[in-house]
Amino acid sequence: MLSRPMQIWVDADACPGAIKEILFRAAERERVQINLVANRALRIPPSPYIRSLQVPPGLDVADKRIVELLAAADLVITADIPLAAAAIDKGGPALNPRGELYTKDNIRERLSLRNFMDELRGSGVTTGGPSALSQRDRQAFANSLDAFLAKHARR
Repeated sequence: MLSRPMQIWVDADACPGAIKEILFRAAERERVQINLVANRALRIPPSPYIRSLQVPPGLDVADKRIVELLAAADLVITADIPLAAAAIDKGGPALNPRGELYTKDNIRERLSLRNFMDELRGSGVTTGGPSALSQRDRQAFANSLDAFLAKHARR
């Protein structure tokens, strides 16, 4: 059975524009398929390596579509911990927009922390949100993406 080349799936509704730009450049440079999944129309550059997939509005519709379409060893770009966990369960790693690679070794801890924070927010505790994406975060993401793609190219 022939397997298809590795693809990158992007949870595009919440993905920062600066991260999308890094992904667009990587798609061209590495000739890797980038799939942006969102519940709204997206503007993407013309490229045989960049595709946009619009899903209906609704809670976790884009996440479910990504998990449905992704193959083992595909990379998922998301800040959504449950989506990252589902991707890992299906055999592929996930990378968040700040450059942290989620793997089997660290996802359960991240999921537990996320659930704890969700419970705090549900009980009325103000927990604050993530800080704005910094230049350091963008560089960390680009470095992690490059390292992942280089490692995958050697396989």
